Amino acid sequence: MPQSLAFTNDETVLLSDAQFFRRKAAISAKIRRMLEETHRALQADLPAVTLMTPPGFDSKIHQLVKGEHLEDFPYQYLDYPKHFQGGHTFTFRTLVWWGHYVVCALLLEGGGLRHYKQQLLGRFHQIAGRGLELSLAPSLWEWKRGEGYTFPIMHDRKAQIAAIVAERPLMKVVRCFSFEDVNVQTGNLPQVACETFESMLPIITQ
Repeated sequence: MPQSLAFTNDETVLLSDAQFFRRKAAISAKIRRMLEETHRALQADLPAVTLMTPPGFDSKIHQLVKGEHLEDFPYQYLDYPKHFQGGHTFTFRTLVWWGHYVVCALLLEGGGLRHYKQQLLGRFHQIAGRGLELSLAPSLWEWKRGEGYTFPIMHDRKAQIAAIVAERPLMKVVRCFSFEDVNVQTGNLPQVACETFESMLPIITQ
């Protein structure tokens, strides 16, 4: 049977709710400004650290993206630092996923991965216990969290983390924040992102 083209009563109410769409547009604009401020804050912090970056890395490159269909939900994100080139990925993404949460993620693939894994394990206790999780997904582009998707990086889990990263061709470390988190709700997304990036630096600094 083909799906009905008729609108349900709930759908009709939503389509008619002009105020909902105005609020959505206003929130989108506010998130954009937060991400722009996040870029400026990260950019100000970057000169103070020495990153182990892949060939061709340019610290001036960033990207702001807005879309509607991350598993049917709107999303906005900042990539900075940003490097996707020649099979190498070295990117920090601040993603606002409507209906879900804010995700700060370090995406690593290609050149340097072996060394990043060594840094993760060699500096493990600098990284553990700071709210970070290791993605278990086979791709960098899975954004769900929880059992089967992410594994918390805790001080007593070094052996499990070592086993997880051993043969993986990529590494993704994330921290998620609910929209009720006081720093997110009060507009301190730049602080959230900078503190998360700082907690991940032992993996990617010399």
